[in-house]
Amino acid sequence: MLGTCYYPEHWPESMWAGDARKMREMGIEVVRIAEFAWADLETAPGVFAFEWLDRAIATLRSEGLKIVLGTPTAAPPRWLIDLHPEILPIDRDGNPRRFGSRRHYTLAAPAFIAASERITRALAQRYGAAEGVIGWQIDNEFGCDDTIFSWGPLDRADFQRWLQQRYGKIEALNAAWGNHFWSMRLQGFDQVELPVRTVCDINPAAEIDFMRCRSDLFNAYFRDCAQIIRAAAPCHFVTHNFMGFSHTFDHFEMGQAMDLASWDSYPLGRVDSLPFGDDEKQRWANTGHPDVSGMQHDLYRSVGNGRFWIMEQQPGPVNWARWNSVPERGMVRLWTLEAYAHGAEAVVYFRWRQLPQAQEQMHAGLMRPDDVVSAGGLEAARVAAELKTLGPLPPTRQAPVAMIFDYRAAWVTQFQPQGQDFDYRMLTLRWYEAARRLGVDVDIIAPGTALDGYSVVLAPCLPIIDEATSEALQQATGLVILGPRSGSKTDDFAIPSGLPPGELIQAVLPVKVSEVASMRPGLEASVDGAVRGTASHWREWLETKLEPLARFSDGTAALVAEGHLHYLACWPEAGLLESLYRYCFGKAGIATMDLPEHVRIRRRGDLVFAFNYGPEPWNAPVEQSRMLLGDQKIAAWDCACWRTS
Repeated sequence: MLGTCYYPEHWPESMWAGDARKMREMGIEVVRIAEFAWADLETAPGVFAFEWLDRAIATLRSEGLKIVLGTPTAAPPRWLIDLHPEILPIDRDGNPRRFGSRRHYTLAAPAFIAASERITRALAQRYGAAEGVIGWQIDNEFGCDDTIFSWGPLDRADFQRWLQQRYGKIEALNAAWGNHFWSMRLQGFDQVELPVRTVCDINPAAEIDFMRCRSDLFNAYFRDCAQIIRAAAPCHFVTHNFMGFSHTFDHFEMGQAMDLASWDSYPLGRVDSLPFGDDEKQRWANTGHPDVSGMQHDLYRSVGNGRFWIMEQQPGPVNWARWNSVPERGMVRLWTLEAYAHGAEAVVYFRWRQLPQAQEQMHAGLMRPDDVVSAGGLEAARVAAELKTLGPLPPTRQAPVAMIFDYRAAWVTQFQPQGQDFDYRMLTLRWYEAARRLGVDVDIIAPGTALDGYSVVLAPCLPIIDEATSEALQQATGLVILGPRSGSKTDDFAIPSGLPPGELIQAVLPVKVSEVASMRPGLEASVDGAVRGTASHWREWLETKLEPLARFSDGTAALVAEGHLHYLACWPEAGLLESLYRYCFGKAGIATMDLPEHVRIRRRGDLVFAFNYGPEPWNAPVEQSRMLLGDQKIAAWDCACWRTS
C-alpha cells in the first residue's frame, strides 16, 4: 500500500477534489492528515472546528482513499501558549524555547497534558467510527529538534518525583549515584538539580536517570493517548512515526503499546547528519548509505512486533540537512521497494505537494508547487504499478542472524564515551553493514529477547547486562558475539565490582577487562589468529585463562570464547568484522555472498530483492527467467526481484 501526507488546510478547498483524483491515478491508497492542524481544529479552549476536516475526509473517501489521522499535539496553537506559557520547553541555558515552529512543549506541564487529551478525545469521538479512517498517528516525531528534554522548574519537579518513586529514600539515591564523591551528598529529593550547566563534568548516573525519566514520561504519554483513541476507535490501529537513529527514549518500550510501528525515512538527510567520513558522505550523497535505511527497517519491524510502516518517505531533496542533494533518478523507487523487502506494510511519501511557503518550502513532494508531477512522483507511480505486478508479498521470515540493539547502550556511551568518536549509532551500523555485505539478513532485537532459532547473535555493545539479557545470551542455541564495553556498567552506572563484563557473564565466560583505551584517529591495533584485521577507536586488555582465538600484536587477547559465547575486545574495522563473521558464520553453517559495497540483498519469504546503490551495473546470481521485477543485470540505481522456488 502506497500513501502520502496531505495538508488540506494548506490549500484552497477547490483543489481538494483534484488532488484526491490525482492521488488515486498515481496509485496512492492511504493519506495521512491533520497531524499539525491543531490551530485549525480547536480555535479556543474546547471550541472545535471539525467541519472542514469532515469535508476533506469525505473528498478523499470519494476517490476510495483510506485515512490515517494524526493527533495534532506536536503543534500547540498560539492561544494555548498565551494561556499557559509554562508549556514552552526550557533550553539547556535556562531560556524558554519560543513559539513559532513546532514541538514547543514539555510533557511536564499539566496544562499541555490536559489540552492534549482534550483534542485527542474530541478527534477520536468524532472520527472513531468514520468511514475510511483506519488508524491514528499519535503526535509527530518525538525527539525531533532535541525536544525530549526540557530544563525548567516543571521538569525538575517531575524528575524529583520520578527519583523518589525509583529510590524511595535519599540515602539510596546517594549510594546509587556515588554522591560521596566531590561532596555531592543530598539530604532530600527537593535538593536534586537537573543534570545541566554544572561547572565541569556531570555525574553520568544522574544523566542516565534523567534520560530514563524522560523516556518514561514520553512512553506514558503515548500510552495515555492510545487509551483515549482505543476507547472510541477500537478497530483502528495506533502508531507513532519514530525518527531513525534517534535514541533519546526507549522505542522498544513504546512499541509494546502500539499496533504497528512506523518511522520516517530520509536517506539523504541521514548521510549528512550521521558522522560518516567525507569520502562516504560524497559517495552516498545522492543515494543514501546502503545500510542506513535497511537497519532502521529491521529495527522498527522489531519495535512493531513484526509490523511497520514508513510514515514519511523522502521523495526528493529535503530542506533540513546542511547540504540537500537531489536523489539519483531511480532512488525514490529503490527506497520504496527496499522498505517492502524488509517487511513494510505501507510506504507513505512526505509530502503530496511541495508547499511554496514557510519553513519547509524547499522540501520536495510528489507534486511540484506548480502542480506538475515531480520526479519522485513519477517514480511513485511506477512503484504502484510494480506492486500490482508482484501481487501480495509473502511474510518475512526469521533471519539467521540477530543483532541486539539497546537504547541503554546508546545512553551509556553518550554520557561516558571515554573517547570522542565512540558513537553507538556508528558501531551498530558497522556491525550490521558487515553482515549485509556478506548477503546475510539480520533481525534487530531488544535485549532480553528469546534467541531461539538464531544461528548467530551479534551484541556490538551491551554495557548494562541485566538478568533477563544474561539468561537469553546463555540460553542461545547459536553463537553469541559480545562486543567491546559489554557488561561494563551496573544499572546504577558504576563499574562492576568484579570488573567487566560483570558476574552474570563471568559465570560462564571467565574473563575480566582490566584496562581500556580509546584510540585517536589514525591509530590502529592489529589483530591476528583465527580472525584477522585491525581495530580502531577502542581496545581492551583482558585477564583470562582461556586460550585466545585471536591476539593483538602485543600478544594480549583480542577474541576469546567459552562454548557459544565469544568476547571481542575492540572496535573492529571492516576487514576484522568480515573475518570475524566469516569465521562465525562458517561455524554456524550460514551461507554468505561477496557483494560489492553498493549492492544489498533482502529476502522476503521466497522472494529475493536486490538493490544497486552504485553507478555500476551488477549481475544477479539468477537466471533471467526467474525475474519477477527488473533484469538479471541490475543497472545503476535500480533494483530487481526474483523467486527462489
